[in-house]
Amino acid sequence: MLGADMETGAIDQLDREDRLRLVKFVCSFAWADLAIHPEERAFVDHIVQSLKLSDEDQSKVAGWLAVPPNPESIDPMRIPLAQRQLFLDSIEGVIAADGQVSPEERENLALLRELLV
Repeated sequence: MLGADMETGAIDQLDREDRLRLVKFVCSFAWADLAIHPEERAFVDHIVQSLKLSDEDQSKVAGWLAVPPNPESIDPMRIPLAQRQLFLDSIEGVIAADGQVSPEERENLALLRELLV
C-alpha cells in the first residue's frame, strides 16, 4: 500500500510534474473497471493530501476522477527510475482500495510491472 513510502519522504524526490504523473497513473488504474468507487476516491484524496498539490493541480485530479485520463497521456517509460516502486505501490493501493481487484486491474498492473521492472 501507499502509506509508508508517502510518509517517509519518497514524495520529496518528486517534482510537480512527477507528482501529477503519479496521481494520473493512479486515477487511470482506478478507472480500469470502468468506475471510481468511493474507496478509490478516498485513496486518491489521501494521495493528493500527501503530495500537497496546489488547488490548480487538485482540479486536474478532479477531472481525472470524473473522466479517465487519455491513455496516450500515460507513458510508463517517463516514470523516474528511482520512483517506479512508489508508483507501483500507489497503483496497487488504489486497485485494492475497494476490496476487489478486477481481472482488468490485475492484468493492467501486471503489464505495467513488466514494463517497469
